[in-house]
Amino acid sequence: MKVILLADVKKVGKKGETIEVSDGYGANFLIPRGLAKPSTSSTQRELARDNAAEEARQKELKKEAEEVAKRLETIEVRFKSKVGKDGRMFGSISSKEIAQGLESQWGIKIDKRKFVDKYPVNALGYARLRIELYKGSEGQVIGTVVVHIEEE
Repeated sequence: MKVILLADVKKVGKKGETIEVSDGYGANFLIPRGLAKPSTSSTQRELARDNAAEEARQKELKKEAEEVAKRLETIEVRFKSKVGKDGRMFGSISSKEIAQGLESQWGIKIDKRKFVDKYPVNALGYARLRIELYKGSEGQVIGTVVVHIEEE
């Protein structure tokens, strides 16, 4: 039985693939659970239409990510931190705080999990952190944000 997978199925295939499975597995497991549908000419056309729409959406997401990356090159996120007698910073600035600073200071909303450099910033001065803005079949877009930490 040929079926089109509607979701990723472990050890079977990925979403959108047309695969050959045994009749019982397809009719009794995959189709009733909504994981697949039978492969017919109409479902093949529907799959092609969905793939084209998804490809267009991915191109749009990549374009938006490239625009954000260009904007990130020109901005600087500023923080103030308390400093001890020897000039060392108390604590550190985490990726969550940097993401919140980007949103509050510049209106750019970025998920804290998108930071490629996971280490916290714990020194005064400037730090450059890379952010993975887009990752997909079209490639990936990585932007760089400059973080400036000053003495309070």
